[in-house]
Amino acid sequence: MLNRLYIKNYALIDSLDISFDKGLNILTGETGAGKSIILGALGLILGQRAESKYFFNQQKKCVIEGFFNIEGYQLNSFFEENDLDFEKETVLRREISLDGKSRAFVNDTPVNLTVLKQLGEQLIDIHSQHATLEIGAQNFQLLVTDLMAANQDLLKVYKTNFKSYKKKQEKLDELIRSSEQAKADLDYFQFQFNELEQANLLENEQETLESELNTLTHAEEIKNNLTNAYAVLEQSEINAVQLLKEASSQVQLLEKYQPELAELNERLKSSIIEIRDISSEIYNIDQSTAFNEERFVGINDRLNLIYSLQKKHRVSSNAELISLQKELSDKLNNALFIDEDILSLQNEIDKEKSILIQQAQDISERRKEAAPLIENFVQETLANIGMPDAQLKVDLQVRSNQTFDGHGIDNIKFLFTANKGHQLNELHKVASGGELSRLMLSIKSLIAKKTALPTIIFDEIDTGVSGEVAHKVGNIMEQLAQNMQVITITHLPQMASKGNSHFFVYKEVKDGLTYSQIKRLSQSERVTEIAKMLSGENPGESAFLNAKELLKLN
Repeated sequence: MLNRLYIKNYALIDSLDISFDKGLNILTGETGAGKSIILGALGLILGQRAESKYFFNQQKKCVIEGFFNIEGYQLNSFFEENDLDFEKETVLRREISLDGKSRAFVNDTPVNLTVLKQLGEQLIDIHSQHATLEIGAQNFQLLVTDLMAANQDLLKVYKTNFKSYKKKQEKLDELIRSSEQAKADLDYFQFQFNELEQANLLENEQETLESELNTLTHAEEIKNNLTNAYAVLEQSEINAVQLLKEASSQVQLLEKYQPELAELNERLKSSIIEIRDISSEIYNIDQSTAFNEERFVGINDRLNLIYSLQKKHRVSSNAELISLQKELSDKLNNALFIDEDILSLQNEIDKEKSILIQQAQDISERRKEAAPLIENFVQETLANIGMPDAQLKVDLQVRSNQTFDGHGIDNIKFLFTANKGHQLNELHKVASGGELSRLMLSIKSLIAKKTALPTIIFDEIDTGVSGEVAHKVGNIMEQLAQNMQVITITHLPQMASKGNSHFFVYKEVKDGLTYSQIKRLSQSERVTEIAKMLSGENPGESAFLNAKELLKLN
């Protein structure tokens, strides 16, 4: 329920703070006084588009706040899903800055407009004389029928299953596209894979071959230098080993005079052993080094193949080529086995489709049972508000070929006529604006009996009615207000007299500037306002008596 609405700097409103009551709240006032402006401001905290050109003062930001009592509305899960703090009195706030940028908050937590709108739709249902097109929409007609059929639990399960079905169907479509593409590319992938497989690549092969090629290319230079090194160490007339032996003999002669020289002599002997070992390894390498033209050509051919493959596939190493080979292998395997995946998924989809069709048929049967209940309720209600010959027909048609959507297997049309002897037809073809308003009121009254509408707002839904019919429309409003908060804007005194609370919207001029204002009327002020609605600005005694009679004050 809407406890309070605060509006600052919007249209003709500088600042308003309105506290609403339970039951039926009435708003009256002259045309253009600002009643619709209040609804426009309320729409901003329900997620509607904002424009800075509607500011009262173009130098200040606009702020709208709605204070809602949501205890018992079972909205805890919504708050949890959107990471919001749940409060029994929840505040929706909208701020629009001078540059037109908008910010929205729920209990001081910033939210986007989608979340604000989703929450707002669960708090308030606004119905205006221009919103009757909703009644002609198939989704709305199904909503009414499902409420009457008590299909909520069945639909919840059905929609969950339908969502799963659609996801699998999308996955199947993607698999089929992948299969077609894979099969189209199969020959090309196979050729690439065969080429890499035949190359029999090894991960570190390139580096090893490049090193060996470098050795073969410089074999003569390597052999000459190794031969010279070997001679210097051990083979020349004066060589390193010989010189070290001579040094060791000289030092050994002195050991008897200086014992510490023995350690140095041991190091010389160790050096001789190390030099001889190095010399031996150099000799072996020298003997094994030779230019092998056949090997040289073979390595060049192998490296040219590797370089060619790397260039072709735009990579720089054998490791990447091997990785590509594995990818191609996977693609080929997928192409071979994807048909099995498609068949398996298709079987799953077929099973889910059978379940969905059965669930949709159960929902459809309940809708058929509910259809005459809707027809009878609406016709009785319309008869009570001045349309005794009106008829409503809920035309349900099961789709052929087992086609279904997120709502089931039914197509639905509300067919209507307001006059006896005239053919039933679609609403937009036969119903006037006033007739649609009364029809919508009847349907909203039906919905209210089947589900919780926290707050419902009627914007001049009584257009086109008067006299006794207006009384009866007011009675329906009173009945609605027994189960929920109702706020209605009206120009009819019969309607205005039904309210638990009566607010008067008016304009006043201060310092050459026009303001919209609102005030809650006292009992005596209500009598005066309703008397004016009955007979004009200067009501006579009979108008006052009539007003008191409407308010049941006699």
